[in-house]
Amino acid sequence: MSPEWSNAPTELLVALDRDSGEPLRAQVERQVREAVRTGRLRVGERLPPSRELAAALGLSRGLVQEAYAQLRAEGYLVARVGSGTRVAAGACPPPVPSSPPAERPSLLADFRWGVPDLGAFPLSDWMWALREAARRMPVARWDYGDPRGDAVLREVVAGYARRVRAAAADPEHTVVCSGYAQGLSLTLRALARHGVRLVAYEDPGSPATVRAAASAAGLDAVPVPVDEQGVDVAALAATGARAVVVTPAHQWPTGVVLGPERRRALIAWAAARDGVVVEDDYDAEFRYDREPVGALQGLAADRVVSIGTVSKSLAPALRMGWLLCPPALTDTLVSLKHVSDRGSPVLDQLALARMIESGRFDRHLRRMRTAYAARRAALLAAVAEHAPGVAVTGLAAGFHAVAHLPEGADEETVVGAARARRVGLYGMGACRASRTPAPPRLVLGFGNVGERAVTAGIAAVGDLLTGRGAPARS
Repeated sequence: MSPEWSNAPTELLVALDRDSGEPLRAQVERQVREAVRTGRLRVGERLPPSRELAAALGLSRGLVQEAYAQLRAEGYLVARVGSGTRVAAGACPPPVPSSPPAERPSLLADFRWGVPDLGAFPLSDWMWALREAARRMPVARWDYGDPRGDAVLREVVAGYARRVRAAAADPEHTVVCSGYAQGLSLTLRALARHGVRLVAYEDPGSPATVRAAASAAGLDAVPVPVDEQGVDVAALAATGARAVVVTPAHQWPTGVVLGPERRRALIAWAAARDGVVVEDDYDAEFRYDREPVGALQGLAADRVVSIGTVSKSLAPALRMGWLLCPPALTDTLVSLKHVSDRGSPVLDQLALARMIESGRFDRHLRRMRTAYAARRAALLAAVAEHAPGVAVTGLAAGFHAVAHLPEGADEETVVGAARARRVGLYGMGACRASRTPAPPRLVLGFGNVGERAVTAGIAAVGDLLTGRGAPARS
C-alpha cells in the first residue's frame, strides 16, 4: 500500500561533488534516478520543489528544473498542478514478495496475565491532562531537566504513595523511570556498584525478568521458595544474597500476601545482611475482599527500593513508573538514570501529575476496581458451573487468579487443547525457576477480558480444567 504524502515541503539528500568533472545537472539526475531504482524513494513520494532543492544545493533553479524534466521524460517522475513532482507509478522495482504471517484465529477469550483493560484507558482524561500540562508548562521545562524526574511529578507521586500505600516517600529520594523493567535494571545496577553480587527472587515469580536484569548488571540470581505466607525468609538467608526482589502486597503469581511476621523477618534480614529489598508494588490498588496492605517500604525506607508504575493502573504503553529510593542509593540511581536516557519525557510526567492532582486518576481506579470485581465474580461463577472441583486462589487483589488443576494433569496439554478451542490459557510453569509445570496450575488473567468472554471462555474449556477433556501426563 502506497503511503499518503502531503503537499508540505520535503527534503531530499543529494550530495554534489563539484570537483568530479561530472556535470552538476547529471549528478542530480543520477542520484534521484538511483534513489528511485533502489527504493529509497517510493511511488508517490514527493520531491522538493525545484526552487527549494536549488537553494539547498547552491544551484540555479533552471538547472534543477531541467533535471526534473529529464527524469519525467524517462518515466521516473510525474508532475501535476497542485500536487508537485512525485515518483511515478511503476518507476520503483516491485517489492520482494514475503510470506504473510499466518493469521491466528480470533480467541473467544484470552486469559493472558499482566494486561489491564486496554479498552478502558481513560483517553479523554489523558488528553485533557496532556493539554493542561502543555498549557501550563514553562519554557524552561522543555530542557533536559532533572534526571530524577520533574519536581512536580515527584512531589505528587510521593504524596500519592504516602496517602494510598502508606509509604515513607520523599520527593528528594524519588526517581521517575520508564516502567518496572527500567526501574529494576537501574536498581540492580546500583546495587552492583554498592558491592552486591547475588540477588534472590521469588519462586514462583518472574525468573526471566529478574535473571535478565541481574545478568545485565553483572549479578548472579538465585530463586527462593514462596509459601502461603509469602517469601521464605529462612531460605533467603541461606542463599547468602544481599538483595531480594519481592511482591509483598500481592505475590506474583500465587496472589498470597506477605504476612506480618514475614514482613518483620524480611526487614530484619536486610538489616542483618546490610541488604536491600526490591519491592515490586505492581497492582495493589485493585483489592476486593481484604483490608489494604501498605507498602513494605513504609516499614524500612532505608532498606527498601519500592518500584511503582502505571502499567497496571492505566496502560503499559505509557512506560512510566517511579522508584522510592533509600537515601544511600539515591545518588547512584540518579547517576545511572542520567546515563541511561537523560530523564523521562517531561510532558508525560506533568500530564500524569495533573491526572493524579485532579482526582481523575483515583476516579479511574475506582471504576476499574468495580469492573475487575465483576469479572472476578464471573470467573468464579463460571468455574463453579463448568469446572466444579477446580480450586481458584489468589483473587483477593489484582486481576489474575490461579486455577489448581487436578493431580496428574499436564499444563502444556491443557494449554494446547484450550488453544484449539480458541481460548488462551497460560501455565504457571513459566513462572517457576525450573520451568517445571508441576504441580499443575494455570494463571488466569482477566484484566483485558470482558465478563461475557470470561464466561464463554471457561465454558469452552471447563472439561479440560477438570481433566475430563485432555489426556493426563504420562
